[in-house]
Amino acid sequence: MLDSPRAMTRFLPYGRQSVNEADIEAVVRALQSDWLTQGPTVERLESAICETVGSAHAVACNSGTAALHLAALAAGLESGDTAIVPAITFLSTANAVRMTGADVVFADIDPDSGRMNANTLAAAVDRAGKAGDAVKAVLPVHVAGAVSDPEAIAGIVSLAGAAVIEDACHALGGSYRRSDGKAVAVGSCADAQMACFSFHPVKPITTAEGGAVTTNDADLARRLRQFRNHGLTRDAKAFQNSELAYGADGAVNPWYYEMPALGWNYRIPDVLCALGLSQLRRLSEYQARRQELTRQYRDRLVALAPAIRPLAEQSDNVSGHHLFVVLIDFAGLKRDRGRVVRALRERGIGTQVHYIPVPWQPYYRERYGQGDYPGAAEYYRRCLTLPLFPAMNEADVDRVVSALAETLGLA
Repeated sequence: MLDSPRAMTRFLPYGRQSVNEADIEAVVRALQSDWLTQGPTVERLESAICETVGSAHAVACNSGTAALHLAALAAGLESGDTAIVPAITFLSTANAVRMTGADVVFADIDPDSGRMNANTLAAAVDRAGKAGDAVKAVLPVHVAGAVSDPEAIAGIVSLAGAAVIEDACHALGGSYRRSDGKAVAVGSCADAQMACFSFHPVKPITTAEGGAVTTNDADLARRLRQFRNHGLTRDAKAFQNSELAYGADGAVNPWYYEMPALGWNYRIPDVLCALGLSQLRRLSEYQARRQELTRQYRDRLVALAPAIRPLAEQSDNVSGHHLFVVLIDFAGLKRDRGRVVRALRERGIGTQVHYIPVPWQPYYRERYGQGDYPGAAEYYRRCLTLPLFPAMNEADVDRVVSALAETLGLA
């Protein structure tokens, strides 16, 4: 049954959170508890994340950006080091590296998938080597939720002796198949030291704002927690000679804490974790809905190819389906993308561009030069993100595709 005319004309943003009564009740219970800041619900969310992705540890924090920064710190990035970041990603991936003092070398991407692959990574590693830069970390990005090739990337990275930090902010619920035939979840860190997630409202689940880092390394998890909380520790055993830790009776002082390293306040409150924990219980439901909407989009876009086509994905991987990005031949259709975006908005359809190549941003251009990233440039010229969120229905997909075709002169 089709929506009513009023519902059919409602505005469709490119992404939207899905909050139900169970979420609201969970937040109210948290508000009524003794804990509003970092309490027991944080650990419950961390345990649930571990169970969901199959990692040994999860460290929740207050944003996806914080997750990336914590991971970069835990990996030991500092001034004089270099990390490789894809040219197509949100600013946070590169910024997290710079926030440690380390430098960024950008890797080009496949223009049809929007993602860094083994070939573009190898070229970036080679370029860094010729410049005398020792690569300490590589941050592959699962753009739109579609999984990069973690196993192949890990193989190249291991030769460089660097850590892999997956920017999985788009990809909670995704998985990929390894060469041994085993399917592993994004975040299980089967081919990475750490993986970073975002729980921003338009992501697969939300805590309003929040993020998490997963790892299988207990020492990395300890470092992540320490950096999350001002750099302080209450582990007196680690500082047995400390005058701060012990009283005259040899017992640990009840108020004891020490700050052996500089840290940040990246803690996430219990009340937000209550929302995230409730949301996480519906992750599979959300993912199934996003997958079905993506299938409907793909079916309807077949008739508009090759002028419009979805991003390329590996058939044996499962996307997190965070975004639905299409590649449009704006030049061939003689259409200006800005005008298309504005025309669609007038029809109640919100779109977005994910993303402007990071090396083109003034800060990075002035520091490193604009560089030559033909794959990123080609991708950027063609990409447009269409609405995708669980509350959409088949009629919404039809409406978006029809409006896009008409706006582009394809109807």
